[in-house]
Amino acid sequence: MVDSNLFSGPPVCIVGNINRDVKVQNVPASPGLFEDGETSVPPIVETIGGGGANSACAAAALGASVRFVGKVGADALGRRLEHAMRGHGVQTCLARDPHATTGTTVALGLANGHRHFLSCLPNNETLRFADLDLKALDGCAHLLRADVWFSRSMLASGNLRLFGEARRRGIATSLDLNFDPCWSSGNKTEIAQRKELLRETLGAVDLAHGNVRELCEFTGSPDLETALKQLTDWGVKAAVVHLGVRGAGYWVDGKLAIEPPSPARATVNSTGTGDVLSICMILLHARSDMSIQEKLRCSNHIVREFIEGGRRLIPEI
Repeated sequence: MVDSNLFSGPPVCIVGNINRDVKVQNVPASPGLFEDGETSVPPIVETIGGGGANSACAAAALGASVRFVGKVGADALGRRLEHAMRGHGVQTCLARDPHATTGTTVALGLANGHRHFLSCLPNNETLRFADLDLKALDGCAHLLRADVWFSRSMLASGNLRLFGEARRRGIATSLDLNFDPCWSSGNKTEIAQRKELLRETLGAVDLAHGNVRELCEFTGSPDLETALKQLTDWGVKAAVVHLGVRGAGYWVDGKLAIEPPSPARATVNSTGTGDVLSICMILLHARSDMSIQEKLRCSNHIVREFIEGGRRLIPEI
């Protein structure tokens, strides 16, 4: 059992996406999905969505004090999402835009283990630095910037300004280097420009987070070790690595510590597992009474309980 007081401490601030997730688990990965017809699936559920909102809800469920900063439309769905987050224990600081619709992602968990996301996220795409309530940073120990690719305005200058505000307050910083949708459909010039904009922020990042594919793609590296060395050269202090079936890793001072996974007996939740791992490591970041291996082991244990459905970390709406 994980000590319920393990994650208590000064507040954590998370800036990122908030939207509705429509989750469909164990979808048959068959050619029939691309033809006319209908496929029966297990229950379809609506939950809080967005990496930032998922992380905030998980932190609150683990007993942490957490503030979430983001943007919704001035619509019924935006109000539903805010109500669900506050009911889950998250302090929300949301901008409301009457000209932007609150978005939705359909998260498909395929029976072969792959995942695919279908997203329409106008509210997150139009997030600007001016939308952020910077008072949410006051008194915080850590800032997580999640969903970093979705807003062009934040990518251009807002992220650098946000990290600057955190540094002025003496706040540790995390950056989630998740998958850029542009990598699947954008041209090479656009992709290179977007990567360069994000690289400009890395000197202000204490912890980078991502899986092997994301880290290698972002750095243009053939393997994980090369990617982590490149991140270090660009200014990142350390990295939390999502290793899937290999567990979780932590890179610091040129060395990668790996902790094997805690195997799940069943899969109830496949979406949000990376967000849970990262927020656990963020909440444990400042603890000097635990080794890196102990932090990774504890985080893997919580991820397993989330996958199995034993921990209700992300609320339904």
